[in-house]
Amino acid sequence: MSELLQKSNIHSEELVLLLKEREEGKADFLLVDVREQMEYDAGHIAGVDLLKPTSIFQSWGQEFFNEIQDKTVIFTCRTGARSGQVSQLFQQNGHTRSINHSGGIMSYAGETEK
Repeated sequence: MSELLQKSNIHSEELVLLLKEREEGKADFLLVDVREQMEYDAGHIAGVDLLKPTSIFQSWGQEFFNEIQDKTVIFTCRTGARSGQVSQLFQQNGHTRSINHSGGIMSYAGETEK
């Protein structure tokens, strides 16, 4: 497993590397975008697995938390603020394998999709 997945914060360059490693079968993680639907539709990082807007955080449901309990999750957003808050909440609640994408899509120079 990539040592980058042991960090609590990663920068955009590191996320590009991790996405490449995942594509090659060398890393395993979920990439979760926590922006709103319209932000996501305007453009998102290629390789995002789930869109989970923070505005509906309370309705994410226990099923989602159970589903990701044993997985490494990287949270991303526009600048890293919302994803940082979500990642911190996950860590405080025992999910130690959550990572914040610092800088968010604003600092991301890798492949994006619309």
